[in-house]
Amino acid sequence: MSVKKLAGQTAIYGLSTVIGRFLNVFLTFWLTYEYGAATFAIFSLAYAYVTFLNVIFTYCMETSFLRFMQRPEYKKDVYSTSMISLMTTTLLFSAGMIIFSDELANLWRVPDNPEYIVWFAWIIALDTLCAIPFARLRQQGRPLKYAAIKIANIVIYVAFTYYFIKICPALQKSHPGSFLLKFYNPSIDIGYTFIANLIASAVTILLLSKEFVDFQWRFNKKLWKEMLLYSWPLLIVGLGGMINEVLNRILLDYRLPYSFEMNKREVGIFNASFKVAALVNIFIQVFRIGAEPFFFNEAGKEDARKTYARVMKFFVIISCIIFLVVALFADTIWGRYLMGVKNHPEYAEGIRVIPIIAIAYVFLGIYYNLTVWYKLTDKTLYGAYITIAGAVITIILNYISIPIIGYMGSAWTTLICYGFMMVISYYQGQRHYPIPYAWKKLLAYITISTLLYLIYWGISGYIESKWILLLTGFILLSGFVFFVSRIEKKEISKLPFLGKFFTVSAPPTVTTPSVNDNMKA
Repeated sequence: MSVKKLAGQTAIYGLSTVIGRFLNVFLTFWLTYEYGAATFAIFSLAYAYVTFLNVIFTYCMETSFLRFMQRPEYKKDVYSTSMISLMTTTLLFSAGMIIFSDELANLWRVPDNPEYIVWFAWIIALDTLCAIPFARLRQQGRPLKYAAIKIANIVIYVAFTYYFIKICPALQKSHPGSFLLKFYNPSIDIGYTFIANLIASAVTILLLSKEFVDFQWRFNKKLWKEMLLYSWPLLIVGLGGMINEVLNRILLDYRLPYSFEMNKREVGIFNASFKVAALVNIFIQVFRIGAEPFFFNEAGKEDARKTYARVMKFFVIISCIIFLVVALFADTIWGRYLMGVKNHPEYAEGIRVIPIIAIAYVFLGIYYNLTVWYKLTDKTLYGAYITIAGAVITIILNYISIPIIGYMGSAWTTLICYGFMMVISYYQGQRHYPIPYAWKKLLAYITISTLLYLIYWGISGYIESKWILLLTGFILLSGFVFFVSRIEKKEISKLPFLGKFFTVSAPPTVTTPSVNDNMKA
């Protein structure tokens, strides 16, 4: 698969992911208009806990599936063995959640709503059963079906959330006897976002029914042990990644030195700002979906390492551009108009963390690119070590800083953690699987984009007009894009679609006179 094919498949995967992520992000922001920060925190904290459970339920079996599908001796048994494994463990884990729902509700700090735990037990179970079928679609190079089902899932989720939270209350006021309100209970309130998620997950598994019918009840015990041996370090990596990604919200809820309600308020503010910065993460997730099978498929080729280096360069350039889009317009567009500042002014307090989290996500994306070395060399244990180190940093720095500087401590901790993981992974990767990254140029792009934001930040303290700030941000962003396009003109000209806008003229041909010409002369 060439870089062009990667770009094409990533575009399709990306369409579904971008649409899904944007709908999810804007749904989140719409919830900030409907609810104050304290109530919104219930929603954000629930999904913080769920991210850990998603990793535990799947134990990275989908990555192991992609890896072992490359081995001819196991190819016939990988799909069925993976599915049987996940079906068995999902049944056990989800049953445990339901049985201990009261205890888990206390742990989640929603003691009055143990039904949330039951709903999420079903949601996570259904999503887990879809993990291998989705991985199979990626492995088979069927991005259109993958994208269609992913989009359907998020559209259903958003539609039912809007229906329960916006339409039903309006109907109750205007048409209290409507049949559409037969199953509506206003006391559920924010909990309807979870019910909408459950409906979307149930429909998704129906849309993947062909993938379930297609699998055979064949279990290869030897293969299963090897798959677990491969995936358990990745499980640690996944859990560590979730610690680095969402533990800050959980620790904020526990470590902030305020009242129960005030802690929830601060968590809600921080999470709303985090979601703005997560616009950078949308691109990272799009890239990962297309790149993981690409990296495995390219592994045996002679020029694979040069290809990985080239991919990294384009990734860093696009990440820096997206960082600037998010950071330069955080206080004029994203923070002001995406979050519910108009209805709930407290959200404006968190805008200052957006650029910090955004550049942290750039570091995280680079780290994900660098992990190719331990996945291809089957040294996944190194990935576990790096992620555990990052998780330790996250826990310690959050624990210390939150009572002192609140959610700003969580923001800086995220930046330090991802920066550390990026640097360590680079040095370890160059030892075990050297890739000729143009690191000086990549470092220059990151530094320049950061300096451009700092210039904007310094200017913004003296300018009150939002229009002038918008113009300033646009000029700085355009300057960076122009600068990069001039430096990388030759490389960009080789890309599909964009290449036609960056034609590189060939050098003039010098004709050497032939012997006959000299004789004639």
